Amino acid sequence: MTIALDRPTQKTKSAQIREKLGYPIIDTDVHTQEFEPAVLDYLEEVAGSAIVERFKEHLPGASRFKWYKQTWEERFAYRTNRPNWWGRPTKNTLNLATISLPKLLHERLQEAGTDFAVVYPNLATMAPNIGNEEMRRAVCRAINNYHADIFRPYSDRLTPIAAIPMHTPQEAIEELEYAVKVLGLKAIQIPGYVRRPIPAFEKYGKEVANEVVWIDNFGLDSEYDYDPFWEKCVELKVVPTTHASSQGWTTQRSVTNAQYNHINHFAFAAEALCKSLFFGGVTRRFPTLKFAFMEGGSAWGASLYADIIWHWETRNKEHLLTKNNPALVDKEALKELYIHYGGELVHGRLDGLGDGLGFHSKHFAPQDPGELDEFALAGIEKPEDVRDRFLNHFYFGTESDDTRVAQAFNRKALPFGDRVKAFLGSDAGHWDVPDITSVAANAYSLAEREIITEEDLRYFLSIHPLELYTSLNRHFFKGTAVEKQAEEYLYSVGR
Repeated sequence: MTIALDRPTQKTKSAQIREKLGYPIIDTDVHTQEFEPAVLDYLEEVAGSAIVERFKEHLPGASRFKWYKQTWEERFAYRTNRPNWWGRPTKNTLNLATISLPKLLHERLQEAGTDFAVVYPNLATMAPNIGNEEMRRAVCRAINNYHADIFRPYSDRLTPIAAIPMHTPQEAIEELEYAVKVLGLKAIQIPGYVRRPIPAFEKYGKEVANEVVWIDNFGLDSEYDYDPFWEKCVELKVVPTTHASSQGWTTQRSVTNAQYNHINHFAFAAEALCKSLFFGGVTRRFPTLKFAFMEGGSAWGASLYADIIWHWETRNKEHLLTKNNPALVDKEALKELYIHYGGELVHGRLDGLGDGLGFHSKHFAPQDPGELDEFALAGIEKPEDVRDRFLNHFYFGTESDDTRVAQAFNRKALPFGDRVKAFLGSDAGHWDVPDITSVAANAYSLAEREIITEEDLRYFLSIHPLELYTSLNRHFFKGTAVEKQAEEYLYSVGR
């Protein structure tokens, strides 16, 4: 039986918009789905048939669906968070096939007016989070081989990310070197965190230790020194990106409502990593290294940027010592004020005057003056340092119809009048983008509705992704459909 595919007979609205714009559209987050039988062949080649059988029984992410195997009593007893369901747009068969067939995706990307896309395959986003080391490393290696092979013929418009496990710096470095040096991959994804058991609770058994965990974000307070991995990223000229979920964290743990768990979960996980990298001094020690956070939008990035500057202005060491130090209190003058204005409320009880006002804060205040400066690792001595160590290092993938991107481009409200580096990460292939050909049109409507300016739109669709991916590798776009425009951009900024 022949199936008549519903293909457009004229240019899509997005393609027409692309022609009008005169600059390339780069989508930094297109989702695809692996063809599992082929993946299993790659996995068997890497690790053998026993691993394949275990993999089929415990697919990455399968633990999310234990909710369905539990009774309601068990769900509430364990506070099992309800997962999402029906995550793919299925009404249009062409769109469904597009996300799993690279040749078709390559063809339809051009129909959509998108010049180039960074691809985030489904298993690749999950594999680095597998708990078992043998399985984790085998699956990451297998899917990196698989994606390198199936997307290689379409590298002029599509590049897949390599899945990099991060449980230890050593495993991360080994997979990164293989992905770049052997497979020739040039984009990577790291998990946003590793869940690690809190040692004090391990004595209560494995089940407790698996729930009572802390989130290691590879920067501040990490269990390992991840600087050797960041050094390797710089050496191999790859930009770390992440696509992390916080579903199941305490604020995303509704037993009954998946939407409660889903809303902002990418942003929460990304913010945790972003703060860890900043306060842990990673962006200070690696001034050329940039990071991208996918699918969480950019509003949280604008908020965090402003919030860090506000915290520095009100909680820096000098401010604390000269404005908040309990030693500054004129106790006698304060006592007189209480006597004069306190009346019966304080009569006979002025011995407790210091309670609540900071007099006795020596019991919980830092004993070492050096502990007062919690911005020291980040190297912050003035507000401009926050701009240099935050704004110049972090990029925020934002969907094409996310009007909150206006906050990232609100230069009147943001410190120093700068843009937060939002760029297009469409999430095409998932439930919220039923038609890949609508992405460019949706993004353009942001300017049409004056949510952002035409100039902002160019940064969103073109300049910020060009800036990010050429920051370490000026040849990132060589041999692609946007090579000429990338060279023009590099020339324009003097690189």
